Amino acid sequence: MPTIDQLEGLYRMSYWLTYQMFQPIHLVCIDPRTRNLYILAGHNDDLEFEVTPNGDVS
Repeated sequence: MPTIDQLEGLYRMSYWLTYQMFQPIHLVCIDPRTRNLYILAGHNDDLEFEVTPNGDVS
């Protein structure tokens, strides 16, 4: 289950990707080892982001 901070980071990234950059989001999941939220996006699946449990996006 994502943390509140991760959900806020996911919302910011989703908005930025879809409404600002016009990129599709293909996958959102949590890595059980690191508990990071993983986002795979882009027309060619070439954009990858991770949201840490404290909401930092990398």
